[in-house]
Amino acid sequence: MPANGTPHQAAANRYERLPYRHAGHSGLRLPAFSFGLWQKFGTDHPYATRREIVLHAFDLGITHFDNANRYGPPHRAAEKFFGQVLREDLAPYRDELILSTKAGNPIGPGPYQRGGSRKSLLTSLDHSLRDLGTDYVDVFYSHSPDPGTPLEETVGALATAVTSGKALYAGISNYPPEQAHAAAGLLRSAGVPLVVHQPRYSLFDRGPELNGLMDLAARDGFGLVVYSPLAQGLLTDKYLGDSIPVGARARSSAFLSPDVIDDTYRERASALHELALERGQSLAQLALQWVLRRPQVTSALIGASSVWQLDHNVGSLDFPPFTEEELVLIDKHGVHGTAL
Repeated sequence: MPANGTPHQAAANRYERLPYRHAGHSGLRLPAFSFGLWQKFGTDHPYATRREIVLHAFDLGITHFDNANRYGPPHRAAEKFFGQVLREDLAPYRDELILSTKAGNPIGPGPYQRGGSRKSLLTSLDHSLRDLGTDYVDVFYSHSPDPGTPLEETVGALATAVTSGKALYAGISNYPPEQAHAAAGLLRSAGVPLVVHQPRYSLFDRGPELNGLMDLAARDGFGLVVYSPLAQGLLTDKYLGDSIPVGARARSSAFLSPDVIDDTYRERASALHELALERGQSLAQLALQWVLRRPQVTSALIGASSVWQLDHNVGSLDFPPFTEEELVLIDKHGVHGTAL
């Protein structure tokens, strides 16, 4: 039971807030926002806070919760945390949840704790099912391509995960377009279509536009679940001042260096911030709305360190579409490669 002894009672109106979009050509529909447990969902943050945020996300209609064996710290801690919430609060709603997990990126020194081999992927999936306390995940991803393993073997492991019933859908993450296209073809031949691809995408990282992944998604029929749409917090007002705030991610995260917060970044982010203010929204809301404007983007992955932040980000759905003039200004200041 939860610490307060009362399991969560989900909001009755939880399906009235968010739109749901088909993942590519599949029948799977995902909420416009998915919740990622990449950062701040390890044992270094209070359980009660993490639980509150996850349950509030579900009450908002966020049914898709994205995990990976690496997420923590330590590795697998985020899955164990979600498994406890599932057991104590969300078990009655398991059929309403889309749970995803990934394997392939390093989680330890052993040769089977990394890479895209059948051994690595399928063993990790079994551990994830144990930690989540569920018989299946809805989406199982290859976290990134492995040059040391034939793509046919990696794809075969994904297909086995689906045909064995341990996953309902297959996905890939961080694959460049040519490998994504090859993986989609191999999965299609195995009778297990590629449903989702998870790339990084934001105003400051337009890789999926520039490398052809957006066009490929439309042709091959998979949806994009994009991560880091706020560029690790750089597309918020947090870093617009002359100094990095105490407690900011750039002071402690291995994924964001304070060195990238330079004058060029501040100039571009400040211009986008001013445009957002003219529209009556925050920079974060503008950035999220911009990502979701693309039809190939099924869902944007967001995290949150508070319920307020979660509500604020979901509020990006409440603003009118961008005008052509606004999109020109956004293109001028949302320059690929900024702060990367």
